[in-house]
Amino acid sequence: MGTIVSFHAHPDDESIASSGTLAKAAAAGHRVVLVFATRGELGEPVPGVLAEGEQLAVRRSMECYDSAAVIGAKRVEFLGYTDSGMMGEPSNDAPFCFWQASVEHAARRLALILEEEEPDVLTTYDDNGGYGHPDHIQVHRVGKRAGDLAAVPVVAQATTNRDWMLRGMRGMAEAGQLPEGWEIPTAATAPNFGKPEAEITHRVDVVDFAETKRASMRAHKSQIAPDHFLLSMPDGVFGMGMGVEFYIVDNVPSVASGSGLFEDLFSPMR
Repeated sequence: MGTIVSFHAHPDDESIASSGTLAKAAAAGHRVVLVFATRGELGEPVPGVLAEGEQLAVRRSMECYDSAAVIGAKRVEFLGYTDSGMMGEPSNDAPFCFWQASVEHAARRLALILEEEEPDVLTTYDDNGGYGHPDHIQVHRVGKRAGDLAAVPVVAQATTNRDWMLRGMRGMAEAGQLPEGWEIPTAATAPNFGKPEAEITHRVDVVDFAETKRASMRAHKSQIAPDHFLLSMPDGVFGMGMGVEFYIVDNVPSVASGSGLFEDLFSPMR
């Protein structure tokens, strides 16, 4: 059996980006490890969720462990940086935020965990962090460097398949299932969201783990309310929209060189 380490910017990112892949790996007997760069201090809590005096960072840290239990992850680690907030916010300049961290120093922190775990696969994000969030972009940079430092065989960049998303939303619109208030993005309105299908190399079919993925999201109660559109989707629509996770893998190992984890999970797009 093998090991997969999944590196994320904030608590709850794992549930949306990669929890299907991770749950599938755990169900197959592989070891799953979660690493978070920050504790998500600058997130916007669901109204009424926090108790009086409760710190959001403490709550979100706890929720990581709840999500890990749902997924089947065996270890959760935090690199210790603070949340940078959205791009362009004054919080981007805070000296201890992840966006301001030295890539080399942060990568060495992550590499220590990777050297202990000796993973077959490290998951990060694409070079735009999925949608341009500074901490997500930094996950890409730090993850890539840490993967090099620790000689991880595969670094898989989680991304959104922009073309898949648009096809699905058009199909929902034609069937009258597009939620009220939704608009189908265009190249003009969402030019930096995800990646075009031509740039994506691999996919992981997680339809059978759709409910586990949704349960992982529910674990993050401070961020994802019960009426959040992802949680309130009909089962079939959720499975269709969230039942495949997409990755960019620059260097694919030979079958003989690994534990079989990569081949078990990741299917080539072409």
